[in-house]
Amino acid sequence: MRKFGLIGKTLKHSFSKKYFTEKFEKEGIADATYELYELGAIKEFPELLATQPELVGLNVTLPYKEPVMQFLTELDQSAELVGAVNVIKINQGILTGYNSDYFGFKQSLEQFIGTGVEEALVLGTGGSSKAVIAALKALNIEFKLVSRTGGEGRISYEELKAGNYLQQAKLIVNTTPLGMFPNIDQAADLPYAQIGASHFVFDLVYNPEETLLMRLARTNGAQVKNGLEMLYLQAEKSWEIWNK
Repeated sequence: MRKFGLIGKTLKHSFSKKYFTEKFEKEGIADATYELYELGAIKEFPELLATQPELVGLNVTLPYKEPVMQFLTELDQSAELVGAVNVIKINQGILTGYNSDYFGFKQSLEQFIGTGVEEALVLGTGGSSKAVIAALKALNIEFKLVSRTGGEGRISYEELKAGNYLQQAKLIVNTTPLGMFPNIDQAADLPYAQIGASHFVFDLVYNPEETLLMRLARTNGAQVKNGLEMLYLQAEKSWEIWNK
């Protein structure tokens, strides 16, 4: 029996186990199971591998996408590009790290915006922003990072509200957990009056399917998209990686 799974700190709202369990049933894949492995700290990772020798593939979620890299044998180009790992392939003791978030976001974004967007605002500077940044670079889309404090290489929400950044940046990507269930009444502090029909808003949050950010932007005429398609695409990319 091949064993796959997800490591992270808090996994009770995990998409992955339901997705892969249903996939195995639907496609008649009888030799595979998918489990959740909550780790209180990343230092518990080697013990997990030692006690679960049937593991051949893992997904990685917050907050371990970067800390897990110290335990890996090698990195795929996608992981090197992003600087974070969310897929691990285990083959005869060799642990290879990949990043399927990059593939999932890039493909989902291209389907959403087509061509013609030249500049973006990326809300948040945490681990999830890394795959977004790598994809934007690959698509030759200029971007500015937006964070609460601002600083080198990024602007603050106050600066965003005071400036005219949204005249040039027609794409807004939210990589923060703001608006995620159960905190559905939260949204980024943006100058929503400056968002209009020429804007695209991509929220990586997928639960709820329409976040407050998306609703406010859509009310002003913007096109909006959540992170659900990206999630499906990255999950399928994980399966492809594990089976190649």
